[in-house]
Order: sequence, then structure tokens, then C-alpha cells
Amino acid sequence: MKSKQLYKFRLTMAGVIFTLAVLGILGIFYPVRIYNIQFLPIIQRVITDFSIIAVVLFVFVIGLTFLFGRIYCSVICPFGIVQEIAGFIRNQIYKSKGKPKRAGNFPLKYFIAAIAWGVFFGGSTVVIRYIDPYSLFGSAATLSTVGIIAAILIVIAVILQDRIFCTNFCPVGTVLGLISKISPNKIYMNEDCVSCGMCEKNCPSGCINSKEKNVENETCIKCLKCINICPKNSMQYGIKPKSSTKFSLKRRQIIIAGAALVLFGGMIKAGIELKDKIVEKIKDVILPPGAGDKERFLNKCLNCNLCINNCPNKIIKKADAEYQAVHLDYSKGFCKFDCNECSKVCPSGAIKKISLDEKQKTRIAMAMIKDDVCTNCGECANICPVHAIIRENGKPPVLDASKCIGCGACKNTCHFGAIDIFEIKEQKIL
Repeated sequence: MKSKQLYKFRLTMAGVIFTLAVLGILGIFYPVRIYNIQFLPIIQRVITDFSIIAVVLFVFVIGLTFLFGRIYCSVICPFGIVQEIAGFIRNQIYKSKGKPKRAGNFPLKYFIAAIAWGVFFGGSTVVIRYIDPYSLFGSAATLSTVGIIAAILIVIAVILQDRIFCTNFCPVGTVLGLISKISPNKIYMNEDCVSCGMCEKNCPSGCINSKEKNVENETCIKCLKCINICPKNSMQYGIKPKSSTKFSLKRRQIIIAGAALVLFGGMIKAGIELKDKIVEKIKDVILPPGAGDKERFLNKCLNCNLCINNCPNKIIKKADAEYQAVHLDYSKGFCKFDCNECSKVCPSGAIKKISLDEKQKTRIAMAMIKDDVCTNCGECANICPVHAIIRENGKPPVLDASKCIGCGACKNTCHFGAIDIFEIKEQKIL
């Protein structure tokens, strides 16, 4: 495939994946589990349940980056594609006014990554979910406050300095950049290059020095714009022939790497302490089946909100000030007995992938009948999917606590407010 055709192919693939991502996050169409190949959810899945599929997907993304560079950032990451769209609009505005500064490559990103990943590997997502591109895209697409704020800030950043988030703040991009640095396939300039500067001017990552004919492939997101715009076809993508450039670490780089590693180690310890302390003052909540308990779920949920829009009864509530992860709200519905959609769509394993049979036996809460309010209509007994409410010979209904799964169907059908649903400490399969 010719170099300029690669650019069109890359745009086509990015468009397809972005469309699938939007349809999936909005709950319109999600048979193609595109979020299962997002970097942070994959790592979370590997840590949470170490499934073979998760490991294979993780190896796939790492292998893809090693072979082809940061193609993930320009093709697979939906938040990266959002920035590309914003950058395209910005470029149309700046056509006759000159263009803003391009993003550069600053050491700060290593320390941001060390903090985010350190706390994450310590056991808590409470830091990384506010800067991870997958989580931010989900939050923004579902109109969560954090996502909207992040989207506004990043669009402003794109206007001022293009892909600065990808190159200098994104913890995923930093890790993939380090892998990309040793990738055999790179962007490079051949002997026909006349140093016209078109590639450098149009590079959103600020990784090209046209005078020295050098491309910083750690920062390069492989958008291939330089290849498409080069008037001499001098920009190439592949294995650079007879390259005299060898990988070497300078003293400054060694110091930065050492400091980042020390910070990473400290953040792992902080994450271990944080995951135990962060839930001490939060309220009890009802969680989606497969979530386990509030401590585990709060420290695993990425707040991507994929489960919210894919829940057919729309009872999954966004994170709020009292509980900073998604949870169930029975005020307008109940958890359908024949549905385990949230378990299917969660890519991170925060909601464990459980079968429908397991879900139907999982206690997520507990019902209680208020005898002084009950009118003895019997509707609750008729609708209970596990027959935990018994009504015999016209007597008031009685709850068999050993069978109740806390789905909320009884509460939803009771028109007199005679049934309450209480949170439980830990979900169990009956």
C-alpha cells in the first residue's frame, strides 16, 4: 500500500471505530464490542479476572504498538479521534490566520503517568479515571459533569496547541509512546526531502524537525498527515533503510526515568492505602449484579457509563457526590430478571461477566414488606420472579428472605409504598 493511501485507510478505520464507539456508548448498537480493546479496560480485566481473552487483547494492543507505533492513538482511541475532529475544525478557522503552536514533548508526562498508573496498580481507579481517554470519552458522551468539563478543556487545548493532551498528559499515550520508541516501523524522511517545512507545520504532535530531518516517534501518533501533505513524497512510513540512529539514553533522560520510577513506587503504596480509606464515609448503595461490594466496585469502576445507556430499564445511575461510581436507582424501575446486559458490556471487569443463570441467583439487595402499610393486594407475590414473596389463602404476603435477590420488581409494582429495598454489604449467589 502506497504511503498516501495509508493515510486514507487510517482515516477510514478511525471513522468506523469512532462510529461504533459512539453507537455503543449511547446504547444504540453494540454487538461489536469495540471498547474491549481500549487500553485501560484491558489492563483492568487482566488484573480483575485474568481471563484468557483479556490477556490476548492486551498482547494484541502491545504488539500492535510495538510493530506499528502509536497507531492506537489515531485509530482505536475514540477520545483521540474527537481531538482530531476538533483539530480539523480548528484548522479550517486558522487557514487564513496562521496556525497555533503545535504540541511538544515535555518530561511532565512521565510524572503524570507515574501518579495515575501507580495509584491504579495500588488498587484504585479514583485518579486515572479522571485523565484516561476512554473514561473521559464515556463520561462526556453520556453528559456527565466530569466528562463535559474534560471535553471543554481538551477542545480548548486543541485550539491552543493541538494534540497536547495526547503527547503530554495522557497516561495511556505515555506508555504506548515508550513502546513506540523502539518500534521498527517509523515515520522518516528520505533523501528527496528539501526541508520545506510542510510536514512540521501540519504535524499535530509537534514531533517533526524538518531542518534536521528528524521525527520523534515516541510522540508521533501515526496520524500520517505528514505523508499525505508532503509535496515531494519524501515522508515515509516503515522500516528506515540504513539508519545510523541508535537508541541511547542521555543523562537527563536517565534522571527523569529514575525519578518517575521512584514516584510510581510511592504511588503504588498510596493507592493501596487509598483504596481502603476512600469508602469509609460513603453511603451504602445498590450495585449492578456482578459488582461484588461497594469497596471493590468503587475502586474498579472507570465511570465510562457504558452500562448506563445499555441498561434496558435505565435504572443505573451515574456517579454522584455520595458514591463516586455508577449504582442502581429503583425509584423509576427495577432490575429485569431476564437481563444481564450491564455484565455483558462492562469492558473492565468492574461488573464481572456473569451468565444470565448466575445473575438470576445473585442477591444484590434485600426487600422488606411494611405490614402496617400493605393493603394485601398480592401484586408483589404475583410479580416476584423467584417466588420469594408468598401469599396463601388471602393472608398478607410474607417474604422468604432466603430467596430474595433484591431486584426491586415488588417495590416497582406496589402502588402503596409498602415495600422497601435495602442495600446489602456484599453480593452473593444464592
